Amino acid sequence: MRRENRRKNLQGKSSMDKIILYAGIGVTVLAVIVFSLYMYSKSLNDDVKNSTMSLEQMANMASNATGNTESASTEIGKSVEESANELNTNRNNNQTNVTNTMNAVNTTNTINQTKNQTTTNATNTKKTTNPTNVVTNTKPAKTEEPKKELRFEKPVEGELVREYAKDNLIYSNTLEEWSTHLGIDLKADKTTVVKSAEAGTVKSIKNDPRYGLTIVIEHEDNFQTVYSNLLTSEFVVEGEKVEKGQSIGTVGNTAVFEIVDEPHLHFEVWKDSLPVDPSIYLK
Repeated sequence: MRRENRRKNLQGKSSMDKIILYAGIGVTVLAVIVFSLYMYSKSLNDDVKNSTMSLEQMANMASNATGNTESASTEIGKSVEESANELNTNRNNNQTNVTNTMNAVNTTNTINQTKNQTTTNATNTKKTTNPTNVVTNTKPAKTEEPKKELRFEKPVEGELVREYAKDNLIYSNTLEEWSTHLGIDLKADKTTVVKSAEAGTVKSIKNDPRYGLTIVIEHEDNFQTVYSNLLTSEFVVEGEKVEKGQSIGTVGNTAVFEIVDEPHLHFEVWKDSLPVDPSIYLK
């Protein structure tokens, strides 16, 4: 019985101890939770206060920054204005210096021009007062002399036996018909020397099928003279320059169209590539 009561007491005591232990643990946990809540609440209050202080500090810093900015802006504005004034002052000084320099140069040029003008006037006065130094440089104007119309000499001295006939017809003893005649025939013995009627250049020496051995000479003003029915042309060559009256050949009888006529010189004058009456231009 005792053992059984002791065992029951022990069991009851053990159950009580467990209850007390659990109650102590529960109180401890509750105390920890309460303490944690308290500390957390306090921490929140501190954070709110710190945040409020930070906002106030930021506002103060912003006010200070605005004031500093305005002050700095004012100082910068003053510096810029002072620099602009200084720049304008320097510019005005430079312009004044340039103006003074230009005035000095103009004054110097005016003085030099006055000296030069005075010297020139003195020289001109000296030339005017000294008649021996007066030189007349005026040259008479050149007047173009009118070109003299060419006057040809007779290439041979002889009788005119057949006249120039361009617009009318004359009778040809050789051809036994009436025909034109674009030159004149001057009677002359065989081997009579033929001379150039005017100065010029020998254009050609040829055997013409109608008028025999022929020399053509070019002259000024688009004139040409033609010497036909020649025996020889030994005195000149093509391209040679000849003078008026220079020997160029001898009279012959080589013209087929005038073979039955007495020995003579067939002489033509051409102007601007057209035949003209040689008698008009002969002396």
